[in-house]
Amino acid sequence: MEQWIFSFIEFFKQFSYFGIIFALTFEFVPAEIVLPMAGFWVYEGDMNLWLTVLAGTIGGVTGPLTLYFIGRWGGRPFLEKYGKYFFIKDKQLDAADTFFARHGGAVAFTARFLPGVRTLISIPCGMAKMNVLAFSLYTFFAMLPVTFFYVYLGYKLGPHWEDVGKIMDRYTLPIVIGIIILIVIYILIKRKKRKSRYSVKEFLTKK
Repeated sequence: MEQWIFSFIEFFKQFSYFGIIFALTFEFVPAEIVLPMAGFWVYEGDMNLWLTVLAGTIGGVTGPLTLYFIGRWGGRPFLEKYGKYFFIKDKQLDAADTFFARHGGAVAFTARFLPGVRTLISIPCGMAKMNVLAFSLYTFFAMLPVTFFYVYLGYKLGPHWEDVGKIMDRYTLPIVIGIIILIVIYILIKRKKRKSRYSVKEFLTKK
């Protein structure tokens, strides 16, 4: 299976930077393989580092957008119909809609730093009907540093680009912990602001 994916990515190399974008648009092709391989192409002198990072970042937006629209146009009805087989209830869907309506921007951004989660997060963002422009911008700016590191490591490792995954794995846990802390802080700040607004409103009403 892995060899088939390698061959699939190599096929897109003939389309240069557009090939990187196309390859990443297919969500079943892991970016964790595409980007380090693209870095190896930079090492070989076939591509420019910064244009490769830009193409990879754009592809990191077009791919999630396909899942976003699946969530937006078919996600909720599909889950309402078949969710019971996965122990998903309507109440949970309602709670997800409410959560993404309040914190969608933060979640769409921070989840991009988490391998595996960065792909799946697009569907609930679509289900919550998050603004597509905001979704695209959050995704672009989150994927930019992620793309840079994968491409740069592939470039530096050259023929050993396949070791990029092992290197990135060392930093996954600290990144996850940091992101969780940021999300918690963000939610607490937002709740505090909301309570402050209600307090001011109550005070003005009483007066």
